[in-house]
Amino acid sequence: WIAEATGVPRFIIGATIVSLATTLPELTVSVTGTLQGEVDLAVGNAVGSVTANLGLILGISLVCIPSAVKRAQFQLKALLMVFGAALLLVLSRGGSLEALPGMLLFVIFAVYLWSNLRDARSGMAEEQAVRRKRRTISRRQMMEKLSLFALGIGAIVTGSKLLIDYGSELALLMGVPASIIGVTMVAIGTSLPELVTTLTAIAKKEASMSVGNIIGANVIDLTMILPVCSAVSGGALTIGAQTTALDMPACLLLCCVAVIPPLATERFYRWQGVLMLGLYAGYVVLLVT
Repeated sequence: WIAEATGVPRFIIGATIVSLATTLPELTVSVTGTLQGEVDLAVGNAVGSVTANLGLILGISLVCIPSAVKRAQFQLKALLMVFGAALLLVLSRGGSLEALPGMLLFVIFAVYLWSNLRDARSGMAEEQAVRRKRRTISRRQMMEKLSLFALGIGAIVTGSKLLIDYGSELALLMGVPASIIGVTMVAIGTSLPELVTTLTAIAKKEASMSVGNIIGANVIDLTMILPVCSAVSGGALTIGAQTTALDMPACLLLCCVAVIPPLATERFYRWQGVLMLGLYAGYVVLLVT
């Protein structure tokens, strides 16, 4: 509705407003986990959410609706996602993410926000003539839509708190390491908004909204959440061996598989979705064995 009302392209809305809203669970869960001393769960959730977004959710989306993409809108955001994953892996190699080096990730986040603002202005200018023809939006309608949007955000934050509390308890009860719970159950749980958005986009044949949301959410996850957690933890965030040896490389691999074909041909493919689902399944098997 916001895309229709403002004239901003759906890909940009997906990569900005929708991404920021659907990333709230990851941010809330990871920061809360860090404050509560559940560092492995916090880190696993942030990285695991990106892996789940790509391998599971984008994989499902591409199997259902492989789509074309405009290189001008997609290229910078895709490269920022890959570069963010690679930089996070490099910065975490020593077993911790320091707050000061972590600021480099914030630079990527700032570039991402700048590119979205630029693209939004451009899209609004292109559709200005079309917007003039749209009927005037009443104040009541505006308040109603924004209130529902805010209600959705509030539900996301509340659900995130329940997820972190009971995810930790389940890990203890089952004797499963918090790092594995973080990159599987909690990561998939906090990725549910992206999944719902994707399924809705598939039903409405809005492929651009789905792809933009997932790419945008991943850039935010990689470049904002862990640096914030590092600052909250007192300057250095402990990164476990499993995260640097398996979770982050798997995340980087899926980032590359997701963006290389569309960067080369301006298309996503069904075989690409199948490959991503297969890679994600293999990753989960390695985790639990």
